[in-house]
This record gives sequence, structure tokens and C-alpha cells, in this order.
Amino acid sequence: MAAELLATRWTLVVLGEMLSGSTRFNDIRRGVPRMSSALLAKRLRELVDAGVLDHVDGEYTLTRSGRDLAPIIQGIGRWALRWVDSDCSLANLDPRLLMWNMRRNLRPDPMPRRRVVVEFGFNSLPADEGRYWLIVAPGMPVDLCSIDPAFQIDLLVTADLRAMTSAWMGMSSFDDELRAGRIELDGDAGLAASFTRWIGQSGLASAVERA
Repeated sequence: MAAELLATRWTLVVLGEMLSGSTRFNDIRRGVPRMSSALLAKRLRELVDAGVLDHVDGEYTLTRSGRDLAPIIQGIGRWALRWVDSDCSLANLDPRLLMWNMRRNLRPDPMPRRRVVVEFGFNSLPADEGRYWLIVAPGMPVDLCSIDPAFQIDLLVTADLRAMTSAWMGMSSFDDELRAGRIELDGDAGLAASFTRWIGQSGLASAVERA
């Protein structure tokens, strides 16, 4: 019965996104961008019916049984990063998913105590698909935009999508990718110098074994 509930397509990914903090439908949707809205709605209904989630006033929250799944889902994530072929993982790149998770794990403390705007450009993608902006302001959640917010850019990060994904997941290091020129920084010298301290990494990066 547990397998029938949890082993359906996308269910563990949805629960992983919720364990990372998303509660609203649109936020969960952004964390699983390849999942259709109709299927997401269906999976959420199934999890509510099974008592894994509560749904009140448009917000989905994990019940006690849902929170109890945390070590199982995190264990699957650690196993995947250790044992699933990294070339296979990096063949399934999605800039929307990468930027959504980078937004979540960014560390504002090393940044100046003012609004900071960082533009990311992925040079292998068309401009309308490969440009994103992270906006960091004191006392506010980190904001992610896929449409130019029309603010002054403090730092421009130009990167190969594979290199950025690899470094963020812990399969390579940001320092190595910067030295190789696969990630380039242009703009505020202080932000560029502290890049590896504020950019963050996947919470499962420590599970990766690099050669």
C-alpha cells in the first residue's frame, strides 16, 4: 500500500519540494517544472486523501505522517547523488529548476546589507530561456525573476548550464569551474570575490564522491 501511494510518478519529487519549504501550488509547481499542472493537482489530492498532506486556505502542509517521510526522501536523494551516473544526471538539465533551488539555498549573510541584483546568463540557451535574476534584500525572501526586473545589475554571472549545475550539485567545485572559465563573473568586485560563500550548494552535495 505504501508503494502504491509513494511510488507513483513524481510523488517523491513533490514531497521533496514540500520538505524544502514550498506550500503553495505555484511554488511547488516551480520546484517540479517538468510536471504538468493537472498531474500535480492530482498527486496533491491523492496525498491529502491519504493523510500525508493537509490543504487549508490554498496552502498544502505536511502532516505528521508526511514529515515522517523526510529521512526516507533525503536518503533517496543522497543515494542518487552517490550512485546515479553523473553524466546521466547532467544530461537532464533544467535552468528553471536549478535557479529555483539556488534561490532557496543562497546565503545572504556575505552580501552587502542592501538590495543586490545578480543576473545569470546561460550561454548555451536562447536569451529568452537562459536569463534569470536573483534579488536579495535585507529582511525579504530571495526573489527569482525570469523577466528583467529593470533594476541595476550588481553582478553578471555568465555560465555554461552544465558547469553551473555540476558545481551546485557538488559534482565539481565552483572554484574549478571559475578557473576553467566555464563560469565568469563581471561587476561588483566584492560580490565576485565572495561568490563561492554566498552562492550555496545543494543540501545533498556532501553525498557526492568526486574523483
